[in-house]
This record gives sequence, structure tokens and C-alpha cells, in this order.
Amino acid sequence: MGEEYLLQFLDETTWYNNIVLGNLLPTKLWDPLPHFLQTWLRNYIAGTFLYFISGFLWCFYIYYLKHNVYVPKDAIPTNKAMILQIYVAMKAMPWYCALPTLSEYMVENGWTKCYARISNVSWLPYVVYLFIYLVVVEFGIYWMHRELHDIKPLYKYLHATHHIYNKQNTLSPFAGLAFHPLDGILQAVPHVIALFIVPTHFTTHVGLLFLEAIWTANIHDCIHGKLWPVMGAGYHTIHHTTYRHNYGHYTIWMDWMLGTLRDPIDDEGKKVM
Repeated sequence: MGEEYLLQFLDETTWYNNIVLGNLLPTKLWDPLPHFLQTWLRNYIAGTFLYFISGFLWCFYIYYLKHNVYVPKDAIPTNKAMILQIYVAMKAMPWYCALPTLSEYMVENGWTKCYARISNVSWLPYVVYLFIYLVVVEFGIYWMHRELHDIKPLYKYLHATHHIYNKQNTLSPFAGLAFHPLDGILQAVPHVIALFIVPTHFTTHVGLLFLEAIWTANIHDCIHGKLWPVMGAGYHTIHHTTYRHNYGHYTIWMDWMLGTLRDPIDDEGKKVM
């Protein structure tokens, strides 16, 4: 890629920095910082806002506005449990934000297969590439998640931090980012690896990385959405209670193919029997 083409990525990330930092902080605090640190600060602020806004809105809706509709009263997590989840997530957030900052740096320097505009490839290739990107991410997260369980030291020192939430009344949308920092980064790494394999629209990549905050909040609310083949909260709640099933991220396909799928409806049927 030529320097002129790469400038499109730099201009885009600079624009993001100006939107977030320019509207929330005095210019003298962030403008002197190197571009890399500006990007990290923007990701940190945007990620924190997204975590709190999505978490609070979702909790308010399912625990208060729809009280006893989606979640029985005795299954609602305590304020203490949610505050602990927020504390764990906030300790990890500065480290989480290093990954998108690094991925943007690599894109700006032309090390990946990212392209700047959909018009560079047209809509049909964009959709095809996006599908392949999501397949790579699904494959990567499944195996990363499964190995975090299967490799005992990884589970003991990293993933166990997240699995202290192992009952419905301890899971909440705020648990979605309550990981050991390295654990959270490892599970997001497939998003970055995919950039070296699949031509990827840069803006779409950034959007998907940040949508992870909303997705993870959703799959920790314990509400089975019954939207096949989505790996929703019903499946993920089983993962938190059995530890050996439903490692997938967006869909059930990897678990189905590799024999680790456990269906919430079948699970309820067994409990009734």
C-alpha cells in the first residue's frame, strides 16, 4: 500500500480521536500526546462509556422495568455481585484497550489486509469478506475459549477469574467484561489475527471490536433468546454452570460440529423429568 492510501486510515483514527477526546477533555490534556497514546486514551474512554451505558440500560430494563418477567426475583444478582463485576472489569479495561490500539497501529502502517473504503472492493466482496472474517473469528474464539478451560494453568490463573460467576443469581450484564486482563485480550485476539488473513473493511473491524462490549453484556443476562443459531445467553449460562459446553461466541456451529453443544431447551426438559 502506498503512503497516500495509508493516510486514509490515519485520518480516520485521528477523526475518531477528535470526536471522543475533543468533546470530553480539554485540548491541552490530549493534543500533545503521540497519536498512539491518543488512540489508546480514546479507546479507553469509549470502551468504559460503552460498558457502563450498555450494562446499566440492560440491567435497568430486565431487573426493574421487566421485574419478574425475564428473570425470577430470586435469580436477580445482588448489587454487591454487580459492583464486584464492575470492579474486575475496570481493572482490566486499560489493558483491554491496548489490543484495538495495537490493531489500529498495524493497520495504519499497512501490515494487515485492511482496506479503507467499501468502494475499494464493492459491496458483494465486502459481504463475502465480512462473512469469512466472522467465520475466522468464530473459529478462533471457540478454540481460544476451549483451551482456556482445557489447559489447567490457563484456567487456574486466568479464566477462573471469570468463572466465579457460576450461578444465575451471580451472572449479570456487567459480568461480560469481568475477566483477568490477559484472558479478555486472548479471547479478542482472533479479531486481530483475522486482519492478516482476510481483506477487512477497517471501520467494520473497529465497530465489531467495540460491539463485543454489548454482545458480552447480552450473553450474561441469563435470558434465552431462542434465536437459532445464535449462541445467546441461554447457551452461555449453561457454559457457566457446566464449564464443559457452549464455548462458541456468536453461533452454535463450532460446538455443534465438535460435540460440545448443550441446548437450553433440552437442558430444561431434563430438569423437569
